[in-house]
Amino acid sequence: MPLSEHEQRMLEEIESALYAEDPKFASSVTRRRLGRSPGRRRVQAAVVFVVGLVLLVVGPIIGLTVGGFPIVSLVGFLVMFAAALLALWGGTPGKGSHDSAGHSSGGKTARAAAPKRKFTERMEERFNRRFEQE
Repeated sequence: MPLSEHEQRMLEEIESALYAEDPKFASSVTRRRLGRSPGRRRVQAAVVFVVGLVLLVVGPIIGLTVGGFPIVSLVGFLVMFAAALLALWGGTPGKGSHDSAGHSSGGKTARAAAPKRKFTERMEERFNRRFEQE
């Protein structure tokens, strides 16, 4: 079930507040998301995976062994494993990435000069302002 516009706005405000409160934590959480890599990265990972699969299958045919173990197959398996990790984790956001509000995650905003308030207090204040406007 998709979120309503009001819920999406609230979620975006929570996200921007998280970036404002603790940008270091927010960027570390953003980097660790699984399964959210861009499509181009997934295509690259699929191609690398196929190359690893070919190496895995061709290894015994070539017959290059060390101690009776096909080295080419081992390399193929490691390439496949790396491709799977690449597909899952994708790329990390570059420095100077922007949050949903359009502010750079490392820069200071006009709000930074305001006295620090608790996150819950600010959210409650915004919630009350919305209902006063309607």
